Amino acid sequence: MIRKAEFKDLQEIKLLTEASARAMIQKGIYQWNEHYPSLQKLERDIQLQELYVLAKEDKILGIIVITPTKDEEYIPIDWLSKTENNLYIHRLATHPEYWGKGYAQKLMDFAEEVARENNYESVRLDTFSQNSRNQQFYEKRGYRRLGDIYFPKQSEHPFYCYELLF
Repeated sequence: MIRKAEFKDLQEIKLLTEASARAMIQKGIYQWNEHYPSLQKLERDIQLQELYVLAKEDKILGIIVITPTKDEEYIPIDWLSKTENNLYIHRLATHPEYWGKGYAQKLMDFAEEVARENNYESVRLDTFSQNSRNQQFYEKRGYRRLGDIYFPKQSEHPFYCYELLF
């Protein structure tokens, strides 16, 4: 079941992101760290009602942020859609215990359905340049790589921006 996150979920969500960060670091992927995603950022996502959880039997297996807000880091990108009628995906994660079970696909299916149902022109996101698995994941879904952005608190390496037009 995918539902909006609630404040009572915050600690479990933070533990999921920490486990995911540790598992990525063990694979040599320094995408998330002690600065990101912060408890404050996750709390704000919940406050804005933009954070969703994939839960099964009261256990949170994955998360995704779906927002119409364009971060300033995205301004220089030459997006395919020339309107501002787009949804942005952030902080897609599944607990490492459940990697490879299709839960990230379910969360992305949900996000894309939200975009279609609400007549958004596209879905936009970024993924870490050192995470080839994520790049393949989005490219198989039809996303096109468009340009690079940087988040210095996360990594010296770029993040690749992707977009899927409807």
